[in-house]
Amino acid sequence: MSNTIEQTVVTAPDISCAHCAAAITNAVSAISGVESVAVDVPTKRVTIGHQPGAVDMAAVARVMDDEGYPIS
Repeated sequence: MSNTIEQTVVTAPDISCAHCAAAITNAVSAISGVESVAVDVPTKRVTIGHQPGAVDMAAVARVMDDEGYPIS
């Protein structure tokens, strides 16, 4: 198994504060295969670290939408 971590960056325009970042981090981190989550509030970007092919990005989109931060 490879130790390579792939990073996928998504944008969620409704991110506005540290609470948003914490909610997104907790929700996305719970998805199987996610290794790391970094939320940049000023740019409204979420960087998701995962093993290549291990994360269903549709699941990420659903979780973020459920949290109130739809991906644009």
